Parts: sequence; C-alpha cells; structure tokens
Amino acid sequence: TDMDRSCPVCRTAEIISGKWTLLVIRDLAEENKRFCELERSLEGISPRTLSLRLRALEECEIVARHTYPEVPPRGEYALTEKGRALVPLIEEMRTYGERWLVAV
Repeated sequence: TDMDRSCPVCRTAEIISGKWTLLVIRDLAEENKRFCELERSLEGISPRTLSLRLRALEECEIVARHTYPEVPPRGEYALTEKGRALVPLIEEMRTYGERWLVAV
C-alpha cells in the first residue's frame, strides 16, 4: 500500500525480511567474502537463492561486488556504508531474541 511506502519502518523491514538476507548481512559484517565462502557459511542455501539475495542487496545498495582483475577473475562481496548501518539493528534483534524469545 502507499502508506507502507512512506513508512520508514515498513521500508526497512521490507529490505531485511527476505529469507537469508539477515544472515548474508551478518556474514559480511565480519569480513568481505567471496560467493563460495558465503555459500559455505550459509549452510542450506542454494546457489540460485544466494545469487538472487546478493543481487537484490546490490540493487538496494546494501552490498557491493568488487571484481579483482586476476586469472581467473575473483569477485568479493562487501557491505556498503548503507549496509553497515544495518549491523547494529541486527545486533539489537539478536539481543531482543535472546532476552525475550526463548528457543523452543
């Protein structure tokens, strides 16, 4: 709805609510990673899903891909400034979950 588009909370939730998105951001908060490294650390994600998530995060300017002119070419993903700004939010979500949402 139009109301959701103007609500900053709704827009932020829309970005981070995709399955795997928070985990991708969490992993890249630690260090820049290559596609295969992300695939390894995100156990259970399919290459197609990871590719789609990374592309969506690039479009939102949360993640940037850097290609190094090596043979074979090496690509690495990193959080942008906009992406880094989400990290404290994710930390707060972890704290909230640990305090209030006891694992079943």
